[in-house]
Amino acid sequence: MPKVIRFHQLGGPENLKIEEIASQRPGKGEVRLRVQAVGLNRAESMFYRGQYLEQAQLPSRLGYEAAGVVEEVGEGVDKSWVGKAVATVPGFSMTRYGTLAEEAVVPVTALGEYPANLKPAQAAAIWMQYLTAYGALVHVGGLKAGDFVSIPAASSSVGLAAIQIVRDAGATAIAVTRTGAKRDELLALGAHHVVASEEEDYEARVKEITGAQGVRLTFDPVAGPFLEKLAAASARGGIIFQYGWLSGLPTPFPLFAALGNSLSVRGYVLMEITLNPALLKTATKYIFDRLADGRFVPKIAKTFPFAQTVEAYRYLESNQQVGKVVITVP
Repeated sequence: MPKVIRFHQLGGPENLKIEEIASQRPGKGEVRLRVQAVGLNRAESMFYRGQYLEQAQLPSRLGYEAAGVVEEVGEGVDKSWVGKAVATVPGFSMTRYGTLAEEAVVPVTALGEYPANLKPAQAAAIWMQYLTAYGALVHVGGLKAGDFVSIPAASSSVGLAAIQIVRDAGATAIAVTRTGAKRDELLALGAHHVVASEEEDYEARVKEITGAQGVRLTFDPVAGPFLEKLAAASARGGIIFQYGWLSGLPTPFPLFAALGNSLSVRGYVLMEITLNPALLKTATKYIFDRLADGRFVPKIAKTFPFAQTVEAYRYLESNQQVGKVVITVP
């Protein structure tokens, strides 16, 4: 019987339990994976705490990203998938599917092959981060050479993906982090500038970096009161993408900055990309090609064995990491 991670009540990572369940058969339009690695995301942390966009149906599994090998396909699925190494593209409900397990059944539409130069742990750290950043910055934001882009929570896996995408476009990546502790590593990972928001005047530093024009694109998962400072440092006609709520604090709308600079504050979620087949195809090719030729390289902060899942999520929530936290599955 395969082992899975489930939780029976909402709360912290201490509620996550390793349990055995009967092996599942894939249904129509589904496949079963032998899981090799799972990438962790803040979405799961919010999910088991009851703070996510959807509510868990208890007892619940969790997990969006997994790399593994297709072992079996369900009705209507091309049998050539069997034996292929794939990584799941987040675009399904965790109330129905969960990848944090020794085996997982997922929709075939969630499968993405990954370049042969990547190991499974790296493959479990690509689709969520790169697709999230691509959708906002490239697809919606029209990222172009010469743009200035502000990236709060820059040491997260999505933040690092955004830095790579910005550099690839010939734009300037301004990494934003709370303190200067991660400054050198962020610069080494590609950021052109680093602003420590608790130690520096964010607006003044951004105006200095941009020659007083401000940033055209801001890619923010934090929200809360800092949104007002992000708005104050935005260029005329700028766009602030709000794709998360890591602060957990009330988020005031920056009315006067929005009026004065014709700003857009836009809510954004990954499903805008993953639920649009044509757009997803374009996005995955963009990312696959850059992973294959080495322009994009996923940064793994730390790996944990499956038996240490609780410790892995505690580490994720500690904000110590730079890059992706990954669980390896025996």
